Amino acid sequence: MKALVQRVEEAAVEVEGEIVGRIGRGFLLFLCAEPGDGAEEVEKLARKTARLRIFEDAQGKMNLALADVGGAVLVVSQFTLAADIRRGNRPSFTGSAPPELGERLYRDFCAALRARDLPVETGVFGARMKVRLINDGPVTIWMDSARL
Repeated sequence: MKALVQRVEEAAVEVEGEIVGRIGRGFLLFLCAEPGDGAEEVEKLARKTARLRIFEDAQGKMNLALADVGGAVLVVSQFTLAADIRRGNRPSFTGSAPPELGERLYRDFCAALRARDLPVETGVFGARMKVRLINDGPVTIWMDSARL
């Protein structure tokens, strides 16, 4: 499972002209499930996301997690994180999970964050979305459950 996390002042996702998810301070997290992913990968990534200390403390050090700052997470499914561009110029997405598995793991991941008492908003799995954000820093972190 892969995730791209951006620390944001605010973020929103829109589907067909309607805002379906919006947060203030927190993480905009793009999530991609891969073949073979399951409950273990969901748990590892959710645990790391909840504990990720990338908000500044009083001394200006990145030392605070989402719960410490009252932050939320906007989770957006993004199978394109599995893009393979090694051959040619058109990406291959065969490294992403089939839609049925991807959607189940996406929902499980959001549930795992909520189980940690984090406010979670979402996009719409499989929909064409417009994402707006104000990146804070900017701070962008790449996470791969295989490397956690």
